[in-house]
Amino acid sequence: MTVTKQSIIGDILDACPDTAQFFFEIGMHCLGCPASRGESIEDACKVHGTDADALVAKINKYLESK
Repeated sequence: MTVTKQSIIGDILDACPDTAQFFFEIGMHCLGCPASRGESIEDACKVHGTDADALVAKINKYLESK
């Protein structure tokens, strides 16, 4: 799996629940909310004022190591 800024958070979490830690690290504590699971990484990062590219890179690096 390769994550992009357009990837849906719920899809990422379903494929690899361990990635939740990266969302929590940047203040996205609403992962259980149905609305957040349907958001893209890019949209969620805009709302939370974080860098989507950095989050995508971190998640992809983690997924490559598995």
